[in-house]
Amino acid sequence: MRQLTVLALRAVLVALLAGSVFVQAVMVPLLASDLERLDPDYAYLRSPFLAITFLGVVTVEVVLVSVWRLVTMVRRGTVFSHDAFRWVDVVIGAFVAAALLIFALGVVLAPGEAVPPGVVLLVGGAGVAVLGVALIVLVLRMLLAQAVRRDIEAARMQAELDEVI
Repeated sequence: MRQLTVLALRAVLVALLAGSVFVQAVMVPLLASDLERLDPDYAYLRSPFLAITFLGVVTVEVVLVSVWRLVTMVRRGTVFSHDAFRWVDVVIGAFVAAALLIFALGVVLAPGEAVPPGVVLLVGGAGVAVLGVALIVLVLRMLLAQAVRRDIEAARMQAELDEVI
């Protein structure tokens, strides 16, 4: 990966991480104060909605940090090692957790008439989409596993060739 690409990606990751910390530190408390004025019939939505929002941002932060670690491994040329699997597994887990949070939001919004049924359906569709991203990353993990096996095999064959020569 070229140095400029790594630098650009890191700049984006830093901006996204700063934005997510801003959301947690400023926007969630503002949302909490706005939700205090919620109709008493829908006050039960306040706590779950805030918790899901906060935890959703945490899942984004986990993905950003994991991608940062993977980019560092790419830059160092060590991404084709077993250490990379840990970070890819964390990304998969974060996406699965995010999907579960989205499904939980749908469950919280479904009863009553706080939101139209179509919105709950859209939330469920978003959960399926995020779960699909987790599955895509799982497939990419399998490709990484195959690349690591081939890298190990190539190193073994190179060692045998060096012995012969």
